[in-house]
Amino acid sequence: MKVLFKFLPQFCDFVQKYCIQIGCTLLVLYCLWPTRFASHYEYLTSDQIFDNLVQRTTRNVTLSQQMECDYSDIIMDNTYMYKTSYQSEIFDSSEIQLGGVYQPERCKPLFSTAIIVPYRQREKQLQAFLIYMHNYLRKQNINYRIFVVEQFDAKPFNRAKLFNIGSVYATRYDYPCFIFHDVDLMPMRLGHIYACSQKPRHMCSALDKFRFHLPYTGLFGGAVAVQNTDFVKINGMSNMFQGWGGEDDDLYGRLKAKEIDICRFAPEYSEYTMLQHAPETPNKDRLAFLRDGHLRFHSDGLNSLTFKEKDFKLHKLFTHVLVET
Repeated sequence: MKVLFKFLPQFCDFVQKYCIQIGCTLLVLYCLWPTRFASHYEYLTSDQIFDNLVQRTTRNVTLSQQMECDYSDIIMDNTYMYKTSYQSEIFDSSEIQLGGVYQPERCKPLFSTAIIVPYRQREKQLQAFLIYMHNYLRKQNINYRIFVVEQFDAKPFNRAKLFNIGSVYATRYDYPCFIFHDVDLMPMRLGHIYACSQKPRHMCSALDKFRFHLPYTGLFGGAVAVQNTDFVKINGMSNMFQGWGGEDDDLYGRLKAKEIDICRFAPEYSEYTMLQHAPETPNKDRLAFLRDGHLRFHSDGLNSLTFKEKDFKLHKLFTHVLVET
């Protein structure tokens, strides 16, 4: 018995060390194991994409007498776009109108889209986003405007509220389609047309951060396309999620509460890359807000939105909305 107790500390150290190694190994295997992702989910195939897009434009585009733009080659070719040449400088910047607006001159676009970007203190990422996105989007023959909604105050970043504010300004310009877009995400394939589909669409379902897999089927964030009518129907997004996390899941819950299904394009169309950045401060109340969110869907959102406009300016590459939340 004495001999047993003599070797007991060494045995415990061995077991502890061995278990730690096993735990680390299991953790690595979990992270690398493909089946932990939602690799099998419903999506629209290449031949379904165009028919599922909603052909709506702003009034000034509707009045055009030009021949309609053709999107078949853009969708079928699905050209890889994330090349250095498209990231370094803006081509033919004279085509871009004040406010970050573009409308093709050679044909009448079938889609008008407001791209709404929440922003604070990410100058390098914003510059990279504007250069690449203007090069990318003009290749799609759509009418678009980029709204950058900047939070002026020092409160925790309120991404969802900035989206709500952006939707208010986009509505003033008569945009029927909102794409709520993080500044650090870049689409890689041209066939992913920046227009709304019949169902709200999760656009970045094949993100490089997740090895181009979907982490879970209820994910609805990063870059999403929602018709203005659907966004109003669900009362927009919650204004309560200050700090990182939770607001995307709350948005998904609002859609499900109104029995509005979401859709995605095929993975080869939904490839995105994420620019590196420091992690945001988590919202410590996000789980509680999510748990009780269904009680506030009708009272917390567009109908309770309050903010103070500090500045509004049309820059060459974007429409800038500076607000206190």
